[in-house]
Amino acid sequence: MKVAIRKSVLILSLGFCLSCPVFAQDQVDESMLCRGAYFTEPEGKAALEQFAATYHDKASWEKRAAIIRQGIITGGQFSNLPSKNPLKPIIHSKRVYDGYTIENVAFESFPGFFVTGNLYRPTEKKSIYSAILSPHGHYKEQKTQGRFHESVQKRCATMARMGAIVFTYDMLGYGESDQGIHQVPQVHPKALTLQINNGLRAVDFLLSLPEVDPKRIGVTGESGGGTQTILLTALDKRIAVSVPVVMVSAHFFGGCNCESGMPVHKSAQHQTSNVEIAALAAPRPLLLVSDGKDWTKNTPEVEYPYIRNIYKLYNQENLVQNVHLPDEGHDYGPSKRLAAYTFLAKHLKLDLNKVKNREGKIDESFVKVETRENLVVWNKDHPKPTNAIESDEAITKMLQAYSIASKN
Repeated sequence: MKVAIRKSVLILSLGFCLSCPVFAQDQVDESMLCRGAYFTEPEGKAALEQFAATYHDKASWEKRAAIIRQGIITGGQFSNLPSKNPLKPIIHSKRVYDGYTIENVAFESFPGFFVTGNLYRPTEKKSIYSAILSPHGHYKEQKTQGRFHESVQKRCATMARMGAIVFTYDMLGYGESDQGIHQVPQVHPKALTLQINNGLRAVDFLLSLPEVDPKRIGVTGESGGGTQTILLTALDKRIAVSVPVVMVSAHFFGGCNCESGMPVHKSAQHQTSNVEIAALAAPRPLLLVSDGKDWTKNTPEVEYPYIRNIYKLYNQENLVQNVHLPDEGHDYGPSKRLAAYTFLAKHLKLDLNKVKNREGKIDESFVKVETRENLVVWNKDHPKPTNAIESDEAITKMLQAYSIASKN
């Protein structure tokens, strides 16, 4: 029996032409957007049942996976973007702490459009290291939280001491990423495109470091950073391990333009949700971290079994896990970080013993939580380059120019 789904018509043709544009390349079709709590909880579960009816084995799932992935590329207008420009990295102000170092970093994801962040490295000398990308979620205070938040600093430093090179970077409009606004509802309509491209270029940046092992790259972020985690993993096969935290839901699609402001979940030919986007990681290792007080409260019964069934098609169900914390809320707190550390250590060959105390428990007390002033890239000695794009209007003109160029 077919289940009626509010706000959408599920037309799930496996014969969909992947090269056909869903909509005009330089416009966003508002009718195809799936914002926030797009489904009710029962509708989200029913949608997964309908999705599951469209495939029955690995081959038919991979046909559907290709449709979903192309839906992200087309809906997010990633095919409009120019060929990769030189990153021109700026790295300075190295500080040495107990088992790790921190440097302040910027690079150009587009000419004149800068990604700002911090690079954490192990002090233990090796010829090659794994690497982890650490995007962050939304915070009330854009300028002083984000990558500067204590929880972000602790996870990055801890993973570095475990043996990974870790890069955390500003969400669009947060911290030093002041070239565009990120204050709801004043968020650039193509923030998703900009932000995910920043993440893809961040992978390029990590791989530009000669000591990074290209086969051992992970990504983990919370909330809106969890959205970035699943989208980056879906689009970039270079990512080997994925840990989205407090985000993956059958009914909630993300409430910000940077998550659901582009039609990456729906077209005239298909409908999907963040559950299937997360499942595009298969058969790479995937950990879902969920809690009982937000939209991930149903993960053990709804989202995780659906994704696990996809991993079964590859005979790799052991590579997907769920850590559910029913008494916790929406954050990347200590117990969530512990789950991520354990999973990442296993699959990226990191050393958990480096961060354990005498009782054998993971202990983050060695981390030096720095001030914003220490962590910023742009200062009197390192001013922002004069070619920096400085407004949403200028960003829009840049994207329009790339769109026109892509058609010629």
